[in-house]
Amino acid sequence: MLAVFEYHLTTYKRVWRGSALSTFVLPLLTVLGFGLGVGEYIDGGVDGVRYLDWIVPGLIASTVMQVAIFESTWPVLSSFNWVRSYEGQAATPVRLDGILGGNLLYVLFRALTGAVAFLVVAAVFGALHSWWALAVLPISLLLALAFAAPAFAYSSSVPSDSYLALLFRFAVIPMSLFAGVFFPVESLPVGLRWLAYASPLWHGVDLSRAATLGGPAEWSVTGHVLYLALWAGGGYAIARVRFKKRLVV
Repeated sequence: MLAVFEYHLTTYKRVWRGSALSTFVLPLLTVLGFGLGVGEYIDGGVDGVRYLDWIVPGLIASTVMQVAIFESTWPVLSSFNWVRSYEGQAATPVRLDGILGGNLLYVLFRALTGAVAFLVVAAVFGALHSWWALAVLPISLLLALAFAAPAFAYSSSVPSDSYLALLFRFAVIPMSLFAGVFFPVESLPVGLRWLAYASPLWHGVDLSRAATLGGPAEWSVTGHVLYLALWAGGGYAIARVRFKKRLVV
């Protein structure tokens, strides 16, 4: 597993400059645009909390989701269909769990760097209210795995990248907009509200918001963790079956 992780890190060292802008500059622009810009028009904030402080944990969770899914879609499909790096790894002593686990470990690394960058920006703007904000980092890792593992399963099952675009259009974008990142889920109609509750993103948002604000989560912390773990474990199990079918002769 560590050998595969090292392989992905070595590849990343050659292209990290291309992601540096999105990792460190976009959080700043997002905080300025939404937190301060839109926040100026929201009198009293949300539930008495300044809008910037309220939206930051949602933006962190949303960023983690997007990084995790992006790194688990086109790169995975490419490793099967075009670059065929998975086939090369399977021809070595590396086992199936090492190939899958090492790649997932790299995705978690990428998601964590995004979360750290956002936390630093949030701290500069005084949007963190508690030392519990550091708990956002393990929360981000669990949230990233809850998205990455199912995305690995999906990407290893589709025949072309057009299906990946559908995933972003009908899952990632709606979750980003309606899972409590920009406004409270309670303001949605009942049907859409329960769809938001069913999304892993909302659980990550609620946990992150409780951590940065130093208050209680809207729902049970244990329930949030177990729900995200269910997505992560179920996704990994399916992804392992798909990887085995495609790589083990």
